[in-house]
Amino acid sequence: MADPAPYTSARLSVAPMIDWTDRFCRYFHRRFSKHALLYTEMITAPALIHGDAARLLAYDQSEHPVALQIGGSDPEQLAIATRMGVDAGYDEINLNVGCPSDRVQSGCFGAVLMKDPKLVADCVAAMREAAGTTPVTVKSRIGVDDQDPRHVLPDFLSHVIDAGAAQVTIHARKAWLQGLSPKENRDIPPLDYPLVHQMKAAFPDTALSINGGITSLDDAQSQLRIMDGVMIGRAAYQTPTNILGSADRRIFGANTPDVTAEEAVIAMFDFIEDELTKGTRLHQITRHMLGAFAGRPGARGWRRHLSSEATKPGADLTTLRAALSLVEDLAIAA
Repeated sequence: MADPAPYTSARLSVAPMIDWTDRFCRYFHRRFSKHALLYTEMITAPALIHGDAARLLAYDQSEHPVALQIGGSDPEQLAIATRMGVDAGYDEINLNVGCPSDRVQSGCFGAVLMKDPKLVADCVAAMREAAGTTPVTVKSRIGVDDQDPRHVLPDFLSHVIDAGAAQVTIHARKAWLQGLSPKENRDIPPLDYPLVHQMKAAFPDTALSINGGITSLDDAQSQLRIMDGVMIGRAAYQTPTNILGSADRRIFGANTPDVTAEEAVIAMFDFIEDELTKGTRLHQITRHMLGAFAGRPGARGWRRHLSSEATKPGADLTTLRAALSLVEDLAIAA
């Protein structure tokens, strides 16, 4: 088995989010940052093996660095899906051990796997064998249900690291598999950053990233004093300019100007025009762009115009330019 290249954890990544981080979302996020690691939505191993893999694995080359997140609990299936992701050119293959949704539990994968670290280790080992030099990583919670995270998290990490995981991203909350919805699981269980920080001290030679409740680059920079990387989810999606527009300079130390919302939107024009010729509806792309001007005058008009007009048959770049003018006209007036 080939050894993977030494893994350098992404200092900043955008979390995999079901129904959000599709290829259109990732293409838009890449207009802001050249260096942030982008993740696909979670795709189950059976869906890749038995479904439309070409569609599920599709991405634009400009999205690199981009990681494929897979869900599953069958080592053989996960190995096959990993090989498919590697062959498709993804920079990293990530195993989901954090999603608490009902449909994930019924398939015996996601956060419920934290109850069986030996099985997760078997999955990681099979994925590593299939991945060659491509890193295999894991995204987890600190525990589930009545588990004591102080005991289960170190044991879980020992298993997956020994199995060959190059990096682990830890969502600093428990997942309650009964009684809380997936949405509630993102907010209600308390954050335990100190425990995640302790794991970095306990596993100094493994790249560990932290996720959960981080809503600004100030927060990210604070975490990076301890952790190797920071993963941001909803804040990156809902306020992409605030999180990603200056990330290359502030997080990655690049000597490049920050990217404005206007620049990112205009950089989408050619891509959108090409996608429309392929039958893509404008709203499929612009629904991910609604937060571009969050906090600025005209942001509400931008959102309202795209929400109402981009869904209509025949909506095209004229629709997008009209929405952009609502923001730009206010900027000129100011």
